[in-house]
Amino acid sequence: MEIKKIAIQGIKGSFHHQVAEEYFQSELLLDECMSFENLVTSLKDDKTEKGVMALENSIAGSIVPNYALIDNNNLHIIGEHYLDIHMNLMALKGQKIEDIKEVHSHPIALLQCAVFFKQYLHIKLVESGDTAETARRIYEENLVGIGAIASPTAAKLYDLDILAAGIHTVKSNKTRFVIVKTQNKELPKEEINKASVKFELDDTAGSLATVLNVMNNCKLNLTKIQSMPIIETPFQYSFFVDVVFEKYKHYEKAKKILELMTTHFKVLGEYKKGIS
Repeated sequence: MEIKKIAIQGIKGSFHHQVAEEYFQSELLLDECMSFENLVTSLKDDKTEKGVMALENSIAGSIVPNYALIDNNNLHIIGEHYLDIHMNLMALKGQKIEDIKEVHSHPIALLQCAVFFKQYLHIKLVESGDTAETARRIYEENLVGIGAIASPTAAKLYDLDILAAGIHTVKSNKTRFVIVKTQNKELPKEEINKASVKFELDDTAGSLATVLNVMNNCKLNLTKIQSMPIIETPFQYSFFVDVVFEKYKHYEKAKKILELMTTHFKVLGEYKKGIS
């Protein structure tokens, strides 16, 4: 079996690790990156072939800086994977919630579990770089009184007790991850039914509505639109758009029209739609 070299944000036991295993379903050689910037570097330096990057969560919304990382570094989205996120409070064996003084986790994880911790005002919430990294540190350093929010996989890997399971506020908690690489050629056209594009528009009334109308006329279904300010031009915006389609030729037709209608049009990825 071919061993795939994959960059993930975080360490073994993280949600990115879980996605890598589910998506590739093969033996993996992981580059554990403690930031998304490091993940990009791993790809650009040819240390790894592909990377797994979280892009949006059904509770916390878009991870906007990652759109910029993909765009600015000319990465290409070649796949996506939706993961049901199960947040769990864990700590060293033999402790109770009343024993926990601090809980460390990624800021997005803390945000998703904020309501749960309102009933435990004695617990201080501390931001860290990764969910699983905190779980590992608790295990390796035998940290008493410190809890982590992480996946059941992390609890198993690092021999921690789950003190409370499923503590995320909204029980339907999904994160969309994208698979990125430095080149876009991955699938034949007949297998592609989703695309991510970026464009800018002139400051003309109704220009965005016109673009959306073109997409509709070309039988594209808009599933996501994310605006980002253009730093060099105050109050001007870039638009990051996801579309799905039944036939590649419909998307191809729309792409040709949009290239003429917009400025700085760019394809960020063409891939197969994930199961959400």
